[in-house]
Amino acid sequence: MKSSTSRLSNFLNRWRYALAALALLGLGLGVKFYYFPTKKAPTFVTATAVLGDIEQSVLATGTLQAFKQISVGAQASGQIKSLSVALGDSIQKGQLIAEIDAMKQENDLRNTQAALLSAEALLGSRQALLKQAELNFQRQKELLSGDAISRQTYEQAEATLGTTRADIKTSEAQIAQASIAADTAKVNLGYTRILAPMDGVVVALVAQQGQTVNANQSAPIIIKLALLDTITVKAQISEADVVRVKPGQKVYFTILGAPEKRYYTTLRSVDPAPDSIVTDTATTVNTATAIYYNGLLDVPNPEGLLRISMTAQVYVVLNEAKGVITIPSAAVQQVGRRGPASVRVVNAAGKAEKREVKVGIDNNVNAEILDGLAVGDKVVLSEAQAPGSQPAPRTPPRMRF
Repeated sequence: MKSSTSRLSNFLNRWRYALAALALLGLGLGVKFYYFPTKKAPTFVTATAVLGDIEQSVLATGTLQAFKQISVGAQASGQIKSLSVALGDSIQKGQLIAEIDAMKQENDLRNTQAALLSAEALLGSRQALLKQAELNFQRQKELLSGDAISRQTYEQAEATLGTTRADIKTSEAQIAQASIAADTAKVNLGYTRILAPMDGVVVALVAQQGQTVNANQSAPIIIKLALLDTITVKAQISEADVVRVKPGQKVYFTILGAPEKRYYTTLRSVDPAPDSIVTDTATTVNTATAIYYNGLLDVPNPEGLLRISMTAQVYVVLNEAKGVITIPSAAVQQVGRRGPASVRVVNAAGKAEKREVKVGIDNNVNAEILDGLAVGDKVVLSEAQAPGSQPAPRTPPRMRF
């Protein structure tokens, strides 16, 4: 009986030791995994190398304006009797725009024409006197040769002929002056009919019918006429970018009303100086003010969708490539501006390996890869610990047994 009790006691003791050992082992494993977790493999944010188009361009803000715009003014003073055009009308060169009351100009023309007739009549009278003086001089000359008259009488006839000839020249000059005055009056009368100097669209009506205009001080504007079949975009290019652009480069722009539509053309010219040069009175440069140079580009506008003063987002294309391998620029690592470039590529084992690449166009958004990658390769953009991973080990608290 005692032997059985002893065996049972030994068995229970062994179980207690075994349970205590398991408890200590479990506690140790818990402490290890909680305070010293196994570092999990990192996860990557990747992008796939794909075939696509890429371009490098200079961005500028532009304003649309008419290819040609003129202010049609009045060169005659008076009241506008009629205005024959309306805002938005398309008119042809030579078409009547407005008429100014022409009473004064008509009277001036009649006066100058009358003065011209008077000068011509006076010339006719003096021409008759000239003929008479020539005949008289010839007679006196013949009589003098036969000693039939005195020398004084002959000289008097000669002087009369010379005076008559001078009067003829005076009359001819008066006729020329009167003719010029008549022509001027005729031109002034023509100024009362204002005609379109070119084909175009009426973009502004500055004066109205019944208004009195005074052309003595400055030519008053009646309408503004613009040629809208072609639109010019005036793009402001910053001084940091203007050194990279030149006439003839490919350009496209978009407008706010249709941002999805691109209008393609070429850069016509770049101004050699900013607009501020017109008002600058000093040679000092204000470094606090941004400097912009105007780039001009023209685009056909057959449908009339483009309008004056619209805002355009202009892109001057510096370089472009189509159907090339591209990846995000953030994936490219480069030592200096001219150093070797590399990317990290995720291999079949899920690990990132460094690979050198040759970069072509890089517009800071996407980069063209000339060598080193194939379509479908996954490049690393960034790296993060896998979900559930723990921070660096912390100092465990004291354990009491």
